[in-house]
Amino acid sequence: MSGSPSHPRRPTEEESALWREAMRDAKPLRRPEAPAELPPVRAETMADLMGPPPPGGLPEPVPAPARAGPVARPRTAAKPEPPPLAPGHPAGLDRRTHDRLHRGRLEIEARIDLHGLTQAQAHTALSAFIHRCWREQCRCVLVITGKGGRATDDRSGGILRAAVPRWLGEPVLRTMVLAIDHARPRDGGDGALYVLLKRHRAGPKPAAG
Repeated sequence: MSGSPSHPRRPTEEESALWREAMRDAKPLRRPEAPAELPPVRAETMADLMGPPPPGGLPEPVPAPARAGPVARPRTAAKPEPPPLAPGHPAGLDRRTHDRLHRGRLEIEARIDLHGLTQAQAHTALSAFIHRCWREQCRCVLVITGKGGRATDDRSGGILRAAVPRWLGEPVLRTMVLAIDHARPRDGGDGALYVLLKRHRAGPKPAAG
């Protein structure tokens, strides 16, 4: 078999006639139609979805109300407790006043003798005496209790000697009393007390007599 010719052979007239006869009933295939071009897709925005803004523009956003926390109540300052009231205790006095009270150098402006009274009688009398002296603006007064324990002294002296400082330290009388101390021997010694009262400025001191 000889090699392939360099140029293809042309069909003969008879071959062409046979081809045409064979293809006489053949129908050409229809070419597919090109798809119709779709319109471009438009991106929707939030403004498009919400429509045109109302006249005057959009309203300002209203902030959410803040949660109210617990209301802090102002603390009331606690009233300071008065200094202890005991014979010889300075009780907040300045050194000079305390020294004069202790040495009996303050003028005694009034005195009361509780010796021989019952405790109930003595307590009532002492309370009335302190109130009267404070209103009259007395500064230093003397309270006689009696020492007790002696043949010439009944039992009330020793009882009142212990009770009177406690009574003077009770809330009502304590608001009028600054300090107390044992009296000097000339004024009754351990059987009496110097009582220094607070100043009362409600009015002038009544004239003596």
